[in-house]
Amino acid sequence: MPVDFPLHSETLAIHGDAGVEDLADIAPAIHPSSTFRARSASEFAEIATGDRPMRFYTRYGNPTVARAERVIAGLEGKAAALLLASGMGAISTTVLANVSAGDHIVAQSAHYMGTTRLLADLLPRFGVSVTQVDQTDPAAFEAALRPETRLMIVESPSNPTLAITDLAAVAATARARGITTVADNTFASPINQRPGDHGIDLVVHSATKYLGGHSDLVAGVVCGDEAAVQKVWEHAIVLGASSNAFDAWLLLRGLRTLPLRVARQCESALTLARALQAHPAVARVHYPGLECHPQHALARRQMKGFGGVLSIELAGGYDAAKSLVGRLQLVANAVSLGGVETLAVHAASVWEGSLSIAQIEAAGVSTALVRIAVGLEHPEDLVRDFEQALAV
Repeated sequence: MPVDFPLHSETLAIHGDAGVEDLADIAPAIHPSSTFRARSASEFAEIATGDRPMRFYTRYGNPTVARAERVIAGLEGKAAALLLASGMGAISTTVLANVSAGDHIVAQSAHYMGTTRLLADLLPRFGVSVTQVDQTDPAAFEAALRPETRLMIVESPSNPTLAITDLAAVAATARARGITTVADNTFASPINQRPGDHGIDLVVHSATKYLGGHSDLVAGVVCGDEAAVQKVWEHAIVLGASSNAFDAWLLLRGLRTLPLRVARQCESALTLARALQAHPAVARVHYPGLECHPQHALARRQMKGFGGVLSIELAGGYDAAKSLVGRLQLVANAVSLGGVETLAVHAASVWEGSLSIAQIEAAGVSTALVRIAVGLEHPEDLVRDFEQALAV
């Protein structure tokens, strides 16, 4: 029975998909079928030409996928969501659905590397120009606008330096000119931040991260109003970026505990950030929950929690950072974030295969930087692991 009162995120994560399917199962069903039977030729015609059918062909939609979409849309406070095969599938499809040759995009200079490659390498090949600006300066977004600007893309907190973008300022600048805004909310999660509450049109996630939460699936999602998500879906079925029932089912299972996991990860990340801030081998800690973060006040205004990711710069430079990740005993040297296990990665080691040291530094990333994605271990154990690794 649907409720007639607003629900908190803890309740939405568990009951947000109520009514998608008329089933008695407490746990959601998995619908692995690639195709679905129509009861008549007329019903087939109706389904085949309808918008986002749940039971036609899984590239178009799927009941298990629809349940995950409903939960995520509710958590983000948006009318609709579209689950896709990966975070980059969500970002790329959303961008391509909203620009054409001759259009211009304003983006920030600090983005996830896959997004940066989309903006800098792929889009210009198809006649879309991009200007990247300092995300910490709201005026820079407005200064970069052109008559042909159609899209503004932001990511806050950003990867890997945890810089904060003033979402309300960007949204106001874009809305006054009829420009669509997209925010990557992966690092924050909808538990800590809802960009739509600040006026952002479309919100994307790598659902692989906090939404799934167990490092066992790859998926992406875009949330927005019905018309905007429908537009992305029309491109997704052509580009083939659709998700599948098994990943959607795993995602649903992860979503049920999302608020609890994120709350614990925020607490542990702040504990670890404070401990590392006091360590003599650490030159700098990037974490918006620290009072010394240059945008701490902005983070407090637009976020409920500061997230489970922090980064540190080691006083010993590149070599010290590269060797640290190999000396950690509990913390795994691996990419990604948002899972139950804590991960650490030396950013320059990941990127130096495709970027020069000069290019990495030009992007504002120190070669001494280590990104830490905090999991659900006891925070005192994490502090001890870093202390022993830094003592060498």
